[in-house]
Amino acid sequence: MNHFQSLRDYEAFIYTIQLRYPTVMRSTLVVVRRGAELANLRGELIFHGRIRLVIWERITLEDEPLRIETYGYEIWRGVEKLYWYDSQAHPNHPDLAATHPHHKHIPPDIKHHRAQRAPAAPSLRFTQPNLPFLIQEIEQRLPPSTAQAL
Repeated sequence: MNHFQSLRDYEAFIYTIQLRYPTVMRSTLVVVRRGAELANLRGELIFHGRIRLVIWERITLEDEPLRIETYGYEIWRGVEKLYWYDSQAHPNHPDLAATHPHHKHIPPDIKHHRAQRAPAAPSLRFTQPNLPFLIQEIEQRLPPSTAQAL
């Protein structure tokens, strides 16, 4: 099912995310309308192992299906930022062209170091929910005992 057909569908997906993904211990996600044509998704998903996914999306409501206009996704363990994804264009980096403008910032020098090996941002799109990919990526980082317990 494409959870991006309408804002109502996307909200239903967002507000039931803990039911869909048992590895999500807590969600503070909220969808806020910003007029007739825009909405923001903001908040965090909390996982075992002190891992959290901080989420910001700006969603355009002009057409159906919906479209993510821009986003930022940060993955943290405690106070350490592990990596993040954003959609800011970097036209002077030809190595990022395969997934332009989607890319991943990784250590070392996380602000300036962008993943350039394919796939740098393999499943991120403006036309579909990105959270399933991000949650799956985080689940792969969780200790095996956590995944088995769920």
